[in-house]
Amino acid sequence: MNVVGVISIVFFYCLILSVGLWAGKKKHTGNSEEEVMLAGRNIGLFVGIFTMTATWVGGGYINGTAEAIYTSGLLWCQAPFGYALSLVFGGIFFADPMRRQGYVTMLDPLQDCFGERMGGLLFLPALCGEVFWSAGILSALGATLSVIIELDQATSVILSCCIAVFYTIFGGLASVAYTDVIQLFAIFIGLWLSVPFAWYNKKVDFNQPGLDLIGEIQGKDFLSYVDYALLLVFGGIPWQVYFQRVLSSKSAAQAQILSFVAAFGCFIMAIPPVIIGMVARATDWNQTKYDGPMPMTQKETSMVLPMVMQYLTPDWVAFFALGAISAAIMSSADSSVLSASSMFARNIYRMLLRQSASEMEIVWVMRLSIVVVAFSATTMAITIPSIYGLWSMCSDLVYVILFPQLTMVVHFKHYCNTYGSLAAYIVAFYIRMAGGEPLLGLRPMIHFPGWDGEKQLFPFRTTAMLCSLFTLVFVSWFTKWLFINGKLAPHYDWFHCVVNIPEDAVRVGEPHEGEQMTTLTSGPMGAKYGAAVTTGLVGKDERNGRINPALDINDDVASTTATAVQRKASVVGKVYKQGYEQTTTGF
Repeated sequence: MNVVGVISIVFFYCLILSVGLWAGKKKHTGNSEEEVMLAGRNIGLFVGIFTMTATWVGGGYINGTAEAIYTSGLLWCQAPFGYALSLVFGGIFFADPMRRQGYVTMLDPLQDCFGERMGGLLFLPALCGEVFWSAGILSALGATLSVIIELDQATSVILSCCIAVFYTIFGGLASVAYTDVIQLFAIFIGLWLSVPFAWYNKKVDFNQPGLDLIGEIQGKDFLSYVDYALLLVFGGIPWQVYFQRVLSSKSAAQAQILSFVAAFGCFIMAIPPVIIGMVARATDWNQTKYDGPMPMTQKETSMVLPMVMQYLTPDWVAFFALGAISAAIMSSADSSVLSASSMFARNIYRMLLRQSASEMEIVWVMRLSIVVVAFSATTMAITIPSIYGLWSMCSDLVYVILFPQLTMVVHFKHYCNTYGSLAAYIVAFYIRMAGGEPLLGLRPMIHFPGWDGEKQLFPFRTTAMLCSLFTLVFVSWFTKWLFINGKLAPHYDWFHCVVNIPEDAVRVGEPHEGEQMTTLTSGPMGAKYGAAVTTGLVGKDERNGRINPALDINDDVASTTATAVQRKASVVGKVYKQGYEQTTTGF
């Protein structure tokens, strides 16, 4: 075991842990759901910029960038541009409306429009994406430490995960945000410290014949290239790790500013790993102490960045840089763990399983979920060899399933309903799975145009996304047309989203800037779907719906007041229903 390397990593791990615990104590003002999940919506501009940038700039980002440059050249290094544009488009089209509505998680608008059960179904790709992303980060970290300092992979993964979980449970998003600041500083200093030593190493020759740092996009690969680019840009938006930062901002305007500045930060932070990837491509590895296979296999190319530090820089530089970057990679796993746990605690436990749960109960469920998610990610990182393939598949499902549905409910919610959502989910899932996944050994069921016998050259991911979007709009319109024009009786509206609206519907206004979105915790009708959103109505028992503070009803209200409100709700619902039955207009 390399003792000096271990000391370096222990130092940076202790630094991350100390900052996480300090941040949790500093920002601790209560145990409410909003305080733990969103840091009380009080993330400042400085910390917000760093934590928003750290949404994508982590271990996978810097290692993947260097690997792409080494294996394929600059043209195929799409992540820096793709994720930067993702933050720009997220800031333009999503940050403002999501923050103004006062949502708590990314799934809130989906459940608000499609109901709790459909929201629970949409939770699955979001959950898998976050869990597998965490597992991939931990797996890469374990492999790196096992090679560089000869530390057992399982030991390094378990230790890293335990540290991240400890301060995340203690401080929630506040701890995650402040450790993100240390994470970015560690990555920035560690990488730039290594660049000059690696660049001027005698074993690096940028003048060698045949060296191509740019790469080439062949004609047959162009559509596939565009498909991956669109996946990074638009598939990078519907992630809870991003919206958790957006929703924790003090205002909608600040959320947009954070997105735009973080996009610039993503691009800047990609420069050092790009240079290191070029150095690795220009290195004669046979002259170094590297004794692995040449040409390098997938296992070695995925660790080309730490290998450059180990073999092309002085020992003191390598240990400092590797210690800083390893701690940063460990820190980047906490965001996904917290995001997955927040969605489960709020959108599954509270909305589906236990609507009357108190704030404290939700917080403890979230903390328990953090442990479960972290344990799952750690187990996968240690036992599953194709964890990157699983994450790749789940990120595709986030793109083809969640992006079109989130876009519709944020901007065009009156043009979609639960029937369209379910149909779009099925269509997108089938088309993506039919395309196959080589990293998982999943053979394609459909050979799209351009199939070369080994891989799909057709942009089938974007095709699946567009088909999902079309299906969502068309099925929503068609089902509404069927019910409105009497082609189907109202009692066939099983999802209660077109004409079979509960009689206790109450019209409420949109929340103002800064108004907290509250939820009902009791009621005699049981769970109802949130389909009344399409008509401007929200069911009294729609626990994911926004409730006008003037109509706030809790368990302590006197029975006479509750009865009066229920009578008013019934009258409003009946009047609306009668007017609706007379309506003959279409979608």
